Amino acid sequence: MNLNKVMIIGNLTRDPETRTIPSGQSVSSFSVATNRRWKDTKTGEPKEASEFHNIVAWGKLADICNQYLKKGSKVYLEGRLQTRSWDDQNGNKKYRTEIVANNLIMLDRAGSLPSTKNETPTPKKDKQPAEEEISVEDIPF
Repeated sequence: MNLNKVMIIGNLTRDPETRTIPSGQSVSSFSVATNRRWKDTKTGEPKEASEFHNIVAWGKLADICNQYLKKGSKVYLEGRLQTRSWDDQNGNKKYRTEIVANNLIMLDRAGSLPSTKNETPTPKKDKQPAEEEISVEDIPF
């Protein structure tokens, strides 16, 4: 029996980029940073390291990511690891390992993201204004 499962909690390092492939399905990509802390065994000094994970979400999950997530959002993600390869313009083999998300939980409370100004958040440019306000608790997952 084999298992390919990833679970991470981290913060988005950039806004999701969503596009529609020719079949009509949405795909969203973004990056999530995670970190870990430990004490150096020799010096006793605290250490910290960050990892950056490429995330891909498909279908309805991609639409939800595009609508509700933004840079700095804290999320819990589940998915699987996938490595793609291609040849670049010079014929060199390139690889990209990413997490294909199949479950997402937003860990920020509505309105809890840091803001530099006391302004009402504006919707993303490509979105139509909602006719009614949606609460984070109303999102089905």
